[in-house]
Amino acid sequence: MKATIWHNPKCGTSRKTLAILENLSAVEVEVIEYLAHPPTREKLAQLYADAGLAPKDGLRLRGTDAAERGLPDADGDTILDAMAKDPALIERPLVETEKGVRLCRPQDRVLEIL
Repeated sequence: MKATIWHNPKCGTSRKTLAILENLSAVEVEVIEYLAHPPTREKLAQLYADAGLAPKDGLRLRGTDAAERGLPDADGDTILDAMAKDPALIERPLVETEKGVRLCRPQDRVLEIL
């Protein structure tokens, strides 16, 4: 099985999620450091749709200026546009497998799609 993780190596939850994936021999892991290689707006929309989440649910508030920009009260299109321009607004880690997508907070949520 292939798993793609949108990863931030400075994030403890992201590192723990990646460790779970790497410790499973049946999983081929693709790591995308999303701050350096952000997903497109379309990819973000697909990830959230596949996870059953609204873009608002994937908005990172801590350590960002999202609240000052009014993003918690914005519509999904506005949030996706902002995330595409500033990937620091993307809550992490997102993991995608053939079984679905999860925002892995806490990291054990990754097990739901393995």
